[in-house]
Amino acid sequence: MNQQTSDWNENTGSHIKIAYAGVDFKDLVTSGLSNFNVTYNDSIAQLDEYLGNQSILSVPDIILIEVDTEGKCFQLVQEIKKSFLLNGSIIVLLSTHADKELKKKALQLRVHDFYSLPFSIDDLRERLNFLVTFKLIKPRLLELSKEVDTTYKMPFGKRIIDLVISGSMLFFLSPVCLVVAILIKLDSKGPVFYKSKRVGTGYKVFDFYKFRSMRTDADQLLAKLSTENNQYASEDGAPKAAFVKIKNDPRITKLGNFLRNSSLDELPQLFNILIGDMSVVGNRPLPVYEAEMLTSNEWSMRFLGPAGLTGLWQISKRGKEDMSERERKKLDNFYAQKYSIWLDLRIIIGTVPALFQKEKV
Repeated sequence: MNQQTSDWNENTGSHIKIAYAGVDFKDLVTSGLSNFNVTYNDSIAQLDEYLGNQSILSVPDIILIEVDTEGKCFQLVQEIKKSFLLNGSIIVLLSTHADKELKKKALQLRVHDFYSLPFSIDDLRERLNFLVTFKLIKPRLLELSKEVDTTYKMPFGKRIIDLVISGSMLFFLSPVCLVVAILIKLDSKGPVFYKSKRVGTGYKVFDFYKFRSMRTDADQLLAKLSTENNQYASEDGAPKAAFVKIKNDPRITKLGNFLRNSSLDELPQLFNILIGDMSVVGNRPLPVYEAEMLTSNEWSMRFLGPAGLTGLWQISKRGKEDMSERERKKLDNFYAQKYSIWLDLRIIIGTVPALFQKEKV
């Protein structure tokens, strides 16, 4: 076994441990990740043996693996995911060439990132630092709400407005909700409501409700579509996009198109507002896989404001294909810093015409 360990961080004597397998990127990793404690293995078999010898005190924070032609890297990832000792480690794959099928397979295995040439070692180093700093692994995501430096406390006036609006709308729109529920049952097989885990204010995870507008296998198809048809997708070699928005989403049912274009699918979120998970106005709560990508100091600010049903993004750019990922992040950050009762009222007024615009993305 050809292993060597580097611990060259002169400032902190880094305790971030990487277990690495491969030879193609070894020189790049050695020079570019010098602030990490890296244990090198020339092959996946050697890495497997190395991991098998670790204890709870020596388990690596990051497992960095080069993609091999035989697919042994994916077999190892599956074994790691099943391991009680290793399933909390961050897993990142490196490939010598861009291949959508390889990337799709990696995403289906829920690795934390996938890089293919050409990529910047600086981007990789920054990404690894963020993942370790915030421990953005699903079993640990709940801990983030205790780690953020600033917490959001709902202003009394804003909460009163939320209760009045959500309570009155649920009362007056209950007949509409009943009709929508019946139509969903007649249109396609499956439940009336769609429930998913979302990350809101201060990285708080809660159950998020919508009327179902997609096929029942929509979540299973997401990994493939997010790499092939994502509005925010980065070009090959660039870091993975934080947001996922599918263009002309094939998972949406016939009735679902109408529900989305009229925003009727959002009505169950009035219940989320009523119980305090969300506000009427705020930044949209994100799926866990999107929240995991927004961990830098620049973009985590969006989680320090209220999570909401509508916001600046919805009234300014919703449904337009020319919206970049950075534009959306900046709108979220702006609201987190500048939110007020008066800004909320302006957004609520602007939401009315936005409800009925045709959404193609």
